[in-house]
Amino acid sequence: MKKIVVLACFTLFFFGGQSQAQNQKAVKSKSENAMEKQTIYQFKVEDLYGNVFDFSTLKGKKIMIVNTASKCGLTPQYKSLEAIYKEYKDKGFVIVGFPANNFASQEPGTNEEIATFCQENYGVTFPMMDKVSVKGDDMCPLYQFLTQKAKNGLKDSEVEWNFQKYLINKKGQLEQVIAPRTLPTDASVINWIKA
Repeated sequence: MKKIVVLACFTLFFFGGQSQAQNQKAVKSKSENAMEKQTIYQFKVEDLYGNVFDFSTLKGKKIMIVNTASKCGLTPQYKSLEAIYKEYKDKGFVIVGFPANNFASQEPGTNEEIATFCQENYGVTFPMMDKVSVKGDDMCPLYQFLTQKAKNGLKDSEVEWNFQKYLINKKGQLEQVIAPRTLPTDASVINWIKA
């Protein structure tokens, strides 16, 4: 009788443990799939003019997200951004700019002032969004996605300064992070657009 009880306990322990391991595997697999499914397409934001901009309308395009500022040493990058946008916009590429005042208060203007500045100084025609926060406690949800591996599935990063670029592939997934000082016309960026 004692042997039967021991054998029964062992069987329960062994198969119970296996079942628990399988359940843990299933949970892990589900969470990995959930992470894989998160894309830029889940986001809707407002543009500089208060209109809703739905990222799901960009499906199948390569996207560059860039945080911008009007009073920064890197502000002349607007010229390069506009140049590559004009050259590749009809080839499945779009740039989406996000003005942000997170670095040395270099984007103090209102949305209207930013729109005027971009148009008058650089002839910007790529979509420009409402001013947001790209770091800190008030970071906007889109930038939480871009900077947190748990949300983007690729890597953790931090927005270092104005004009950091996030490259999103045709499936809406984060693919690369480009440093602020790297020009939009850099070979690494152009090769990515063309690939």
